[in-house]
Amino acid sequence: MGNMEFKSVASMKIYGLLLVAVLFAACNGKPDYSPKPRGYFRIKFPEKSYRMFDTIYPFTFLYPTYAVMEKDTNQSREQKLINMKYLLNMQFPQFNGTLHLSYESITSKQVFNELTEDARTFAFKHTVKATSIDQAIIHNPDRKIYGIYYTIDGNAASSVQFYITDSTKNYLRGALYFNTEPRLDSIQPVLDFVRKDVNVMIKSFKWK
Repeated sequence: MGNMEFKSVASMKIYGLLLVAVLFAACNGKPDYSPKPRGYFRIKFPEKSYRMFDTIYPFTFLYPTYAVMEKDTNQSREQKLINMKYLLNMQFPQFNGTLHLSYESITSKQVFNELTEDARTFAFKHTVKATSIDQAIIHNPDRKIYGIYYTIDGNAASSVQFYITDSTKNYLRGALYFNTEPRLDSIQPVLDFVRKDVNVMIKSFKWK
């Protein structure tokens, strides 16, 4: 019995030494710990092309041929709070995104101040999830177009918001949302693609 016990203990020691040797060799190797480049799902984007939006509304603009314009009858959104006159959606079906557009006539200086302050409030309500919110001035006196463009970085529900006005009669606000969990890493390529369409819309925008 004593001899068998000795062999068992000896075997355990050998196995232990082998395990230590393997671990030592692994620790002294040269594994590559360099971070991998950020990857995205492969997305086939449509070719950029635009058409004119010119209907009964008091404005016109270019919008992409792969988007769908529709009247928004949903009164449960934030636009209900400020009683917008016209509610429109620029739908991006293949990207599961929507640019919500809200128009209202300016009837007084007080209304104008309230609308522009509401736009700022709605943009900065995303501060909790946003890493930064940048403001750019929209200024085109020839077309009587003035406003502010909000770029919202981070995992916020809305990454782009803006308003356009002639400062006397007309006001339009836009807010881009994707109907997915707000994770910038996963939607960044789509966001960059759609953001260009929003910029084309603003640059081509005209009051009637």
